[in-house]
Amino acid sequence: MNFITRYCRIKDYKIVLGDQILYDQPSSDIDAFLNGAIKGLSVSYPKFYKMDRLSKLGFLAAEILMREYNPVAKYGPQGVSIILANAHASLDTDIKYFETTRTIASPALFVYTLTNIVIGEICIRHGIKGENAFFVSNRFDAELLANYVDSIMITQKTFACIAGWVDVLGNDHDVFLYLAEKTRETQSSEHTSDHLNELYLG
Repeated sequence: MNFITRYCRIKDYKIVLGDQILYDQPSSDIDAFLNGAIKGLSVSYPKFYKMDRLSKLGFLAAEILMREYNPVAKYGPQGVSIILANAHASLDTDIKYFETTRTIASPALFVYTLTNIVIGEICIRHGIKGENAFFVSNRFDAELLANYVDSIMITQKTFACIAGWVDVLGNDHDVFLYLAEKTRETQSSEHTSDHLNELYLG
């Protein structure tokens, strides 16, 4: 049995770790919110400003998730995996990139027309070298995440997995990132699709 030991939610211009609100800035502009959030949370990472929205959201959630608890230090770079999913793949960036092709195509945007780049950004930041995958589905699929994460943590040398949902299209954003571990921590819950749905729905 694996356990959900921490989780982060970013939705409606609010960042929450567990039941603690870390950043709440009412806005109608996702870019202003993201840039304000990284400053408000005192995260220093210049490359953040070059990322697309999907990577910024995933980066911020992972940063919060591991702010006071580093699974890489505990289990080693190969012992931590990342499994993510969303509904719109990289469409938010694809649209912006397509617009640039009418004049001069932007190489900086082209890099982010792959959904798994957000995983790469998180891995680079935290030195993660374990298994990774990115799925696209119509909606948040707790059963898919629970089953895939559990299968990795049984068959691979994975002791912890950062997993969840990172989705954005325009100003609409929806992030639910959690940490699953083989060892039970205080206030953790069993890693099941029912528990994931409960946490996702809040």
